Amino acid sequence: MLNSICLVGRLTKNAELKYVNDSMAVATFTLAVNRNFKGQNGEREADFINCVIWRQQAENLANWAKKGALIGITGRIQTRSYENQQGQRVYVTEVAADNFQLLESRRDREAGQSQGYNQPDFGHNEPMQGNPMDISNDDLPF
Repeated sequence: MLNSICLVGRLTKNAELKYVNDSMAVATFTLAVNRNFKGQNGEREADFINCVIWRQQAENLANWAKKGALIGITGRIQTRSYENQQGQRVYVTEVAADNFQLLESRRDREAGQSQGYNQPDFGHNEPMQGNPMDISNDDLPF
C-alpha cells in the first residue's frame, strides 16, 4: 500500500505552532495549491489543504515560512476523528507533512515586488540566517 503526497503551494497565513506535553512541537497550516485549470470565470482556482507537521520541522516552518511563502511539502494523508463539545463525531482529513522546503529566496520575492508582481509581504526585514536557497522550477523533481 502507498500513502504519499507531494504538494507545492503558498501558506495562507503563518503556521500555528503549539507544544504537546510542553515538549513536542506541532504546527498546523493551510496550503493554497493552484489547480491546473481555470474556472468558468477565467480565473485560476485553488484548493486549500489543511496540514500538520511535527517536531523540529514544525519549529523550522513556524520560524522561516511566513504567510504567502511558496513551499513544497512531502508527507501522507491521514484521517482522524474526535467528539466535539456538542457530543457529535467530527472527522478530519489532513496532510501529515514529514518535510518542507522553501521554494523561493527572499531576493526573488523582493525582485517580484519591485517589478509590480502581486507578491506577499512576509512581515520581517531582518536578513535570513544561513544560506538562502536558490531553486529554479527546472530544479524541482515535480
